[in-house]
Parts: sequence; structure tokens; C-alpha cells
Amino acid sequence: MKNTTLIITIFALIAIGAYYFFTRSSDTETSKVITTEVKQGPFNIYVNATGELKAKRSVKVRGPQGMRSVGIYQTTISNMIPEGTVVKKGDFVASLDKTELASKMSDVQTEIDKVQTQLAQAQIDTAIDMKEIRDQLANLEFSMQQEKLEIEKNRFEPQMIIEESKLKLEKSERDYTQLQDKLRLKKIQSEAKIEEIDANLRQQTNKMQQLSAISAEFTVMAPEDWMLIYAQDWNGKKSPGSQINAWEPTVAELPDLSEFISVIYVNEVDVSKVKKGQNVEIKVDAFPEKLFKGLISEVANIGQQLRNQDAKVFEVTVQVNEADSVLRPAMTTSNEILVFAYENVLSVPLEAYQKNDSIEYIVVKNGNKYVRQEVLGHVSNNDEIVIAAGLEADDIVCLTFPPNLSELPLLALDPAAKEKAKEEMTIANTDRAKKEQENASKVKSDLARRDVGSAGGAIFTN
Repeated sequence: MKNTTLIITIFALIAIGAYYFFTRSSDTETSKVITTEVKQGPFNIYVNATGELKAKRSVKVRGPQGMRSVGIYQTTISNMIPEGTVVKKGDFVASLDKTELASKMSDVQTEIDKVQTQLAQAQIDTAIDMKEIRDQLANLEFSMQQEKLEIEKNRFEPQMIIEESKLKLEKSERDYTQLQDKLRLKKIQSEAKIEEIDANLRQQTNKMQQLSAISAEFTVMAPEDWMLIYAQDWNGKKSPGSQINAWEPTVAELPDLSEFISVIYVNEVDVSKVKKGQNVEIKVDAFPEKLFKGLISEVANIGQQLRNQDAKVFEVTVQVNEADSVLRPAMTTSNEILVFAYENVLSVPLEAYQKNDSIEYIVVKNGNKYVRQEVLGHVSNNDEIVIAAGLEADDIVCLTFPPNLSELPLLALDPAAKEKAKEEMTIANTDRAKKEQENASKVKSDLARRDVGSAGGAIFTN
């Protein structure tokens, strides 16, 4: 009897130990699963992008406009006033290197001196040649007078002598006519030669005048009153030592600081979400405590490859609605684009959402157990996804999963409820597209009206 009691006691202790061991093991595995409640309420979809402030309107300060016409295609900025200087119209802005220009002016001046020498020599040669022919004509005239007297003198001489005297006179007259023609042709020839040299001289003189006019433009003055900022190209800001070319001789800009835009670059993955008229929250990195409101006014149709970036991006222009004295061109901005806002939906963190073999599901806690609940996901942002069907507001969902995830039972959605949710999603998407189109039309007319009101009759470069 004692042995039987002892055996029963031992088995009871083993059973109790096994129960506690497996229960604690199960609790340990369960404690590793992180859960959260389904969220019900407003849901916003954002796209984030960095950008840079630019004045909406600005006047470009340009160097010489006609450098190509005189064979200068590039020059260097020798000196420029500091960026941020407030200038008045006509104030000095920059000076450009005139080394190549001075060399060309020296070459043209040498050519002018050479052509002037050629012209003087041609005029002297012409005068000598013409004088020689005129002297010959004068001598012939004298000979012809003598021959006429000879004929008169020999009129009583034999006929042969008279005829000989007449032939001599005819020959002299013919020579005289030929010399007159030679004088006329020589004059035409000399005038043509002098005209050719003179044309070359005028051409070189015009070149010198062009070079002199462009030389004056190598000292760049402010065309308007405003604050000066340095122009930018692929190599960065143009400053003393930078080069400008004949195709784009801009050295600086005078921005209108009363109205700004934020130029941002959106990744090609997100650009389909970005539309005209969407609201943007703008933070200036230099003043993170300040928040500005903006509106998308333009979205590029063609992407581009920025330096040091692998993915293609699309340029998006954001109109900054507020003005502030702290805003300056080229400040870096952080932009949060509100793609769309839903008023009252169910959403869960993206970590909870799973999709395998075209089945969307979320692991839901059901008492002390877990099940895979089929769901129908809708739209998402960077953190969460909207669930159109399959969950309730008080459900507990898993962010991390039990080790036996693949073995958990899968609760399928009711087909009728699934189709109804799909129809609601289609309606929601249609309403969203309609609202986006309305916003785009509204922002187009608003910005056009604002531009007309602020232009003030001046011509600006956007």
C-alpha cells in the first residue's frame, strides 16, 4: 500500500512539473509577440521630400550678351560683391577677366594699322600711275599738234609725203584714245582696290567698336534694386574665380523676396501620388521651429537624374503661402506633401500587414490564441495601411508573430463583404481623383490671379 501511494505521488509531481514547464514555455513564447490595437479615425497619406527655396520672380544679372559675336566663348569672374548685398540700380556687381578681350583688341588694332598702311600705299601707287598716264597723254597731245602743223606745212609737197604725215597723225590719235581708255580703266581698277582695302578697314573698325562696347559690359552693373544672390550651375555657385560662358552669361540674380517657391525632387516611386493643388507643410532647416504652408503648383512630366543619386526624380514646385523676413533663396527645406486625407477609417501599422500568394492577412489575437484573418488592404503611408475589410475597431493585431505562423488557422473573408468593400474602395478612389482634379484647377486659377496681381508691370524671369 505504501509503495502504491509513493508511485502515485511521484507521477502526480511529474505531471504538475510538466504542466508548469509547458505552461511557462507557452507564456514565454506568447510574451515575445508584440501587439497593438486597430486604430480608427483620420488617416493621412504623406510624401516627404527635401528641397530648396527660390524666389518666385527674379531679375538675372548678366554679363556681356555678344561675346560669341567677337569669338569669346568663356571668361572668368574676377571680382564680385558679397552675396546678400542689397544693391541699387546701376551699382557695381562684378567685373570679368578681360585678358582674352584685350588680346583680341590688340590683334584688331594691329590689323587696322596694317590696313591703313595698305590704304595709304595704294593711294600713293594710284596717284603715281595716274600721273604717268596723264603725262603720256600730254606728250601725245603736243605731238599731235606738231603733226597737224607738219601736214599743213607739207600740203604742197608730193602726195606721198602728205599721206605719210596723215598716217603719223592717225597713229598718234589712236595712241591718245588708247591712253584715255587706259586712264579710265586704271582709275576704275584703283578705285576698286582702294574700296576693297577701305571695306577691310571698316570691317576691322566695326570689330574694334564691338569689342569696345563689350569691354564696357565686362563691368557688370545691377539692372534693378534688390538683394543680390550668386547664380548657380552644375558646378555650384558662381563666385570670383568661376567661369561664365557665352550661352549663359548670368553671374547673379536679384530675387523678389516677397514671394518664394520650394523646388523639391520627388522619387519616381512616389511621383504618381503627387498632384497639383495638394497641401504641403514646409520646414526651413535653418529655422526648424517655423512651419510654413504651401501648395503644389507644378509637377514635372519628365524625370531627371541628379548627381550622386541612383534613382530618377521629378521636379515639383511648391508655392509658399506665407512671407517671412527670415526666408532667403537657396535655404534647404523639408517638405511634407499631404497626398490625401481620409476622415474615419481603420488602420494598422505596416508591420502587421502580410501578403502571401495573393492572400492579404493580419494575425489577430483571439483570447489566448492567434489566427490569421484575411483582410482587404487599401491605401498606405510610410507607417500604416488602411484596412477596408476584415477587422473591427477593438481587434488586437500582432506586430511580431508566433513561431508557428504558417500553422495558424486562416479565417477567410465573407465573399459578399469582400465585394462590397471593393466597390467602396472604387468609389473612394473615384472621389479622390475628382477632388485632386478640382484642386489642380483651383490652384491654377489662384496662382494665375496672384501672379497678375503681384507682377506690377515689370518683366521678371521665373
